[in-house]
Amino acid sequence: MFDLTGQKALVVGVANDQSIAWGCARAFRAQGADVAITYLNDRAEPFVRPLAEQLGAEIVAPLDVRNETQADALFAEIVARWGRLDTLLHSIAFSRKQDLHGRVVDCSAEGFSQAMDISVHSFLRLIRRAEPLMPEGGTCMTVSFMGAQKVVENYGVMGPVKAALEAATRYAAAELGPKGISVHALSPGPLQTRAASGIAEFDALLNDAAERAPTHHLATIDDVGAYAAFLASREAFNVTGSVHPIDGGYSILG
Repeated sequence: MFDLTGQKALVVGVANDQSIAWGCARAFRAQGADVAITYLNDRAEPFVRPLAEQLGAEIVAPLDVRNETQADALFAEIVARWGRLDTLLHSIAFSRKQDLHGRVVDCSAEGFSQAMDISVHSFLRLIRRAEPLMPEGGTCMTVSFMGAQKVVENYGVMGPVKAALEAATRYAAAELGPKGISVHALSPGPLQTRAASGIAEFDALLNDAAERAPTHHLATIDDVGAYAAFLASREAFNVTGSVHPIDGGYSILG
């Protein structure tokens, strides 16, 4: 139904083969896109580089989103090798454990600021870098969770952080729409990823989602990837600014 042949996609957030970003990268490549994949640091590289090689990724580079020097180098390589960018996928989030596991009202100012910077503002920074490389339009995507819109037990400070991410998505979509650049937030249901393992009693949330979702199936990284690949396609050019649940209908329940 759609084809990404010739498109150039930057995927930020692959940590291992259970990452949502990995599901998206794999789907982009399967539909014909060339991909660039980043890894967080030297400790992460041995897990990420073999995955990137599986896809024949043309660019594999380190990126800690707090490191502007690394971001400069990454985008310089994209410009030198590709000269443009069609798709940006941002799938990173972070909160210190003491802030994540405590009450929201007890979250430290430093911890809240750090979570917002890494989880939200980094998306805006990447969009700002990608924008001039999308003169004929493009697609920017991030990853949210239903805890942004309703209280999810043990999700803590990441609820307000993801709410900010969704608001940023809407504003960025409004600002970049005239340039043909769409902006989206993907919102999978509970998934067993490395990031989710830091949430207390997450297995109980997984079981509840599987039991209560109308489909009785948890979302997979392949489900998310397929949806992301569609949004990256030209067929989705007139879709922007939305949060897209990919959760078997779990989020429609009270």
